[in-house]
Amino acid sequence: MAPRLRKVLVIDPAPASARLLGDLLRNISHGEVYIASTNKRGLELAGQVDPQLIFVELNGAGTDGVDFARKFRRSDLICRQAPIIVVTATATAQSIMAARDAGVHEFLRKPYTAKELVRRLEAVTLRPRDWVEAVQYIGPDRRRFNSDDYTGPLKRRSDSKASTDSQRILQALRIIKAALTALDSDPAQAMRALRAQAGDLQRVAVNISDMSLATEAADLQRCLLASAQRGVLDPAEITGFAAPLLERLPADDANRAKPQSVML
Repeated sequence: MAPRLRKVLVIDPAPASARLLGDLLRNISHGEVYIASTNKRGLELAGQVDPQLIFVELNGAGTDGVDFARKFRRSDLICRQAPIIVVTATATAQSIMAARDAGVHEFLRKPYTAKELVRRLEAVTLRPRDWVEAVQYIGPDRRRFNSDDYTGPLKRRSDSKASTDSQRILQALRIIKAALTALDSDPAQAMRALRAQAGDLQRVAVNISDMSLATEAADLQRCLLASAQRGVLDPAEITGFAAPLLERLPADDANRAKPQSVML
């Protein structure tokens, strides 16, 4: 766990609270802890130090854990996929869902013990979750136990290696369909989502020996790379290269008006 905690960023407007958390983290991992008192300073520090983990206060003077998570996930920072743990003394069901949908990994409720802190650290460092790069949602898969690294009991009747691959393909295709509709309104994130899903489809295709899928995904990836190199985005061209992949969608998905709404 310690190698993944060498650099931790704590965003908290209360100096005493930030120092307490910092001291606990240093005792656990012997790493560097950087402290910011506002979201703005936290984003600046994240760009400077590339933290491996971020703690952020849910609500405070100059801090908003949900807003920070959204901006951080949609940024161009190298560390934008770093786990985020929201800290709060007043968690509600609404705030938990909002943070989850903003791309937060875990919640830590105040007052907390060292044991509770360690449990959260173990969750984000030893049990990583798959990354979802979509348009409306960017962050860890919101289903906790879908990662290939999970070795505990299966949670669904459909859980198996084959069904997991099928679900990954279906999710990637849904995201591609949604991203194509966002090329005009949110081109930067749409392109990022398309690149991520094309890459994921290639990896799954190799695992299941589906060379047709691998070729279609690679063709889309090459189109996206060429667009980036030209500096010119042609939605019609990209849609054309994505068309063979979208033909793999079930009829219900292909006709769904808002495919993003079915994201898990």
